[in-house]
Amino acid sequence: MQDLPNLILIGPMGAGKSTIGRLLAAELSRDFHDSDHEIQARCGADIPWIFDVEGEAGFRLREEQVIDDLTVLTGVVIATGGGAVLKEGNRRRLRERGTVIYLFTTVEQQVKRVAKDLNRPLLQRPDREQVLRDMFELRDPLYRATADIVVRTDRRSPRAVVNEILRQVQRFVDPLHAKA
Repeated sequence: MQDLPNLILIGPMGAGKSTIGRLLAAELSRDFHDSDHEIQARCGADIPWIFDVEGEAGFRLREEQVIDDLTVLTGVVIATGGGAVLKEGNRRRLRERGTVIYLFTTVEQQVKRVAKDLNRPLLQRPDREQVLRDMFELRDPLYRATADIVVRTDRRSPRAVVNEILRQVQRFVDPLHAKA
């Protein structure tokens, strides 16, 4: 499976993109890159601070540059932030530069997974579940339009999700190689 293209994980917060991305990269002996961590490293500040100072628009500009930079790498696993699909340019780059895997999870599962996480600026409100529902309504169609593969993460161990990704990616990529 070393001849696979970049594997790019998209999906909402709490879907497990970072955890699954690290495991997937280790399984394939590839480098792993998390776009949110890269933004923080380049900026020297955490995401809540960036949102406070630059707003969501400033953060999205930084995210667009990081996604452009990460997706030109080869043979890597990339986890994107939940809102990366909001910009058409990001969606296009992701589709063109790798196999995109949508880690689908329900809003109920997201609520459980991010309940105590204070590092999510868009959820620092009392109506967290409604915010997640609103984001799901807007973003789910974008995730689906961008993804080559959809994998559910609800009530599954990270290892089971990685195994499912590997099975589906192999089925997706094999026909592509047969055409070449």
